[in-house]
Amino acid sequence: MNTSRLSRRQRGFTLIEMLCAVSVAGFLSSVAYPAFQSVLHKARRGDALVAVMQVQVAQERHRASNAGYGSLAEIGAAAQSPSRYYTLAINAASDSGYEVVATASGTQASDSACHLLKLRVDGANVTQSSSNRTGVDNPAEENRKCWSL
Repeated sequence: MNTSRLSRRQRGFTLIEMLCAVSVAGFLSSVAYPAFQSVLHKARRGDALVAVMQVQVAQERHRASNAGYGSLAEIGAAAQSPSRYYTLAINAASDSGYEVVATASGTQASDSACHLLKLRVDGANVTQSSSNRTGVDNPAEENRKCWSL
């Protein structure tokens, strides 16, 4: 009789044990998921950096044979980054400079701190900036984080 009672207790987990296990798993995932998302956002920013540098090279190639800088169509650049996490636009292309803006899109659109990455070329001056969803430029320290991998 003693053995049947012992085997009955060893059959499975109690409801309390299951609730504890689920709550621990939920807590760990609630801590780990945001950290994982920030690592993904940072890795995907590399896609934007590659695309912006490709546009910069294409602009200089275009400028070598034309009087000024051109639009994306004129320089033959794509309107999206290679992995399609960012859309690209050229603002204010002129004879002396241009501005490339990479805007987070798709799954990267939730990257609120570095939603916009901007590269501005004005003569010999090259400026990298970033901004959040509101379009307000980030402070220098946050800007460095957005542009470094």
